Amino acid sequence: MAIKAEADFGAAGWHEWSYAPTVGVGPLRFGMTVDEVVEAAEVLGRAKVSDCARHHTVFSPTWKVEVHRRGVAAPCPPAVTAYVSQAVGLFCIAADAVHGPQVAHDGLPLVGRDMSELESDAIERAEAMDVPFSYTPEGYVGPNDPGVVMRGQPVGPALRSRPLFMVTRDGAYTEWDSMPSEERCNGQSTA
Repeated sequence: MAIKAEADFGAAGWHEWSYAPTVGVGPLRFGMTVDEVVEAAEVLGRAKVSDCARHHTVFSPTWKVEVHRRGVAAPCPPAVTAYVSQAVGLFCIAADAVHGPQVAHDGLPLVGRDMSELESDAIERAEAMDVPFSYTPEGYVGPNDPGVVMRGQPVGPALRSRPLFMVTRDGAYTEWDSMPSEERCNGQSTA
C-alpha cells in the first residue's frame, strides 16, 4: 500500500487529491498560468518557480513550480512539481513518492507505492474488473489512461511510484513525448 512517511501527512489539503483526466489534480488545473499555479500552490505550501532547460526547440519556454509542504524542515524535496509551458499552460503535475499527496485512479492508489506491488495490484484489479492497464516504455505499470505516466523514484533501497499527471504540450503527440526532460534521467525522477 502507499507509504505515509511523515507524521503530518494528513495535514489539511495534502492527504488526498482527486484526479480528473484532462482537467487536473487536486487544486491544480491543466492550462493554468505560472501565476495561477503559484497562487493555488501557496495555499498548500511554499512555491518556487524556475526555468526548465530547453532541450527541444519544438517546445515553448517552460517553467517548473516546486511546491514544498508547509511545516516540513528544509532541505526537503518538493511534494509536487508542476510544469507550465508558455504555449499551453500547466501540462504536467508530478507527485513525490514520499512527500506528495495521495492520488488514486479508479480506486488504485498511485503515489509512493512499491513498484512491484503496484504492478501486482494493477494486474489483479484489471482482471477482476475486466479493464485494461498499460506499461510505460520503461516498463512501469499504471492505469490505461494516457494522462497518467508512471515513473520510478528511488526511496532508500526501494523504487517507489511517482506518477505524472499530464496533457500533451505544444509540438507533442502524446503525454510520453510531452514529459519534461527534468523527469527523464536514466528512468529515475530528478525533481
